[in-house]
Amino acid sequence: MEVIGRGEPGRRISAEEAGQIITQAAQGIALEGRKVLVLIPDHTRTCPLPMIARGLRAAIAPRAKRLDFLIALGTHQPLSEERIDKLLGIEPGRRGEALGDSRVFNHRWDDRSALAAVGTLSARQIERITGGKFAMDVTVTINKLVLDYDIVLVACPVFPHEVAGFSGGAKYFFPGVCGEEMVNFFHWLAAVITNPRIIGVKDNPVRATLEAAADMVKVQKLGLCMVVTDQELAGLYFGPLREAWSDAADLSAKVRVTYLDRTFTSILSRAPEMYGDLWVGGKCMYKLEPVVADGGELIIYAPHISEVSYTHGRIIRQIGYHMRDYYLAQWEKFKEYPWLVLAHTTRLRGIGTYENGVEKPRIQVTLATGIDEATCRKINLGYRAPASIDISYWQDHEAEGRLYVPKAGETLYRLKNPPAWQKP
Repeated sequence: MEVIGRGEPGRRISAEEAGQIITQAAQGIALEGRKVLVLIPDHTRTCPLPMIARGLRAAIAPRAKRLDFLIALGTHQPLSEERIDKLLGIEPGRRGEALGDSRVFNHRWDDRSALAAVGTLSARQIERITGGKFAMDVTVTINKLVLDYDIVLVACPVFPHEVAGFSGGAKYFFPGVCGEEMVNFFHWLAAVITNPRIIGVKDNPVRATLEAAADMVKVQKLGLCMVVTDQELAGLYFGPLREAWSDAADLSAKVRVTYLDRTFTSILSRAPEMYGDLWVGGKCMYKLEPVVADGGELIIYAPHISEVSYTHGRIIRQIGYHMRDYYLAQWEKFKEYPWLVLAHTTRLRGIGTYENGVEKPRIQVTLATGIDEATCRKINLGYRAPASIDISYWQDHEAEGRLYVPKAGETLYRLKNPPAWQKP
């Protein structure tokens, strides 16, 4: 099967065109008597999911034995039935009209009874993939539901991503619907590489790890990969998972990366409402770190965020946010903590140095959120009262070294001539 799709910068894929792509691609899939599971994003990703879900239902359900959906939550909180309906653009009580007999499941990463082991990435494989950074066996587990289906279709938007270079593709298996061993390993691998050196880089050790693990999942894997700009489709690619993702990542690199000539001493990065806690709101930092000047400040402006992390908040409050080198210098002290959480704290804190017991961050990260000042100080982040933020101070003041990003988190900002610490 070849990839069916199209996309280019400045172009919009209409709902009619999207339907045609889905229908044409589905005609080339052997569906009769086979069960299909669609992995979909949760509410923290921008994409026209209601349209896509209905298109897949129309093109696949009449021929397949079964068509169901599994929300690739990773370690995010499960969605209520009401929130699932909202995610899929369905009026309460009318899911059957929209999706027929298709079921929608939440992934539970922390429920071992819901997981199955599919193999182990050996220490030799890991050493080769990571260029010698790690040499350890990594158990690969995945949601048991995946193994009950003949075809798994990943329906995903593809954005620059702080862990995998670009989101989507095999990432919807890991961490989307897997267990904690893989989640912990490759997130820490990304942290060791550092955010500026992996974000927006298509081929990298983390992506290679995900692909190697996905090869252990013995089902037919397809991708319906989207490139999205403010809810509109700039590109849509349907075909074998790896190839469809690759095409989408190439386009995403053109439409979701903004190249600038200069850095800024102060950036106001506004989090959209879909980021409900700092765990996902941290994307407002990751996508902008490369264009913050040395000694500058990045402010995450999100009055609606009042929680550090609904899933991992207890641990983060215990250890705080630190740079990578802080942990590496004291690895015996921290190695038993979840590596996923350690990795998150390094990304939000940013790069810097740790010398003679003192952390020296390159930039200041400040929260102007619903998280109180005492908590911000305790977890090693700056604080500003949201009510004190006057957006006009940052709007249209690039010449003075100030930048305002009204919907941060999905577009990567890079320098046209990056310094060495940003180069892969």
